[in-house]
Amino acid sequence: MPETIIIGSDHAGFDLKERVKEWLGGRRARGVLVCGTGIGVSMAANRHAGVRAAVVCNEDTARLAREHNDANVLALGGRTLDPLVAERILDVWLETPFAGGRHARRVAKIEPGAGAPGPR
Repeated sequence: MPETIIIGSDHAGFDLKERVKEWLGGRRARGVLVCGTGIGVSMAANRHAGVRAAVVCNEDTARLAREHNDANVLALGGRTLDPLVAERILDVWLETPFAGGRHARRVAKIEPGAGAPGPR
């Protein structure tokens, strides 16, 4: 069954979001959010259980966000990224698998109630 990609933006990320929508070929069980810098949408997204949003600025951070942190939401900056760079970032992020292993234990601690210490 094809996966679904959810994509959204604010006004500052609208143009890049529209370009990303056109570029997406397959469908995945992940999300792509775009605002001016990617920071605001990532902060809002990470408030929700099960979301691991990462602001990504190049292909290396895209790979590491997936490989080490199992990021399931990609946050991009419509004002900070060239659209061609954003396409390469998206391609790397979609193709990179989660490495698991020692990273899986850390990622498990991210979820509320999963053993991570709460606020003091």
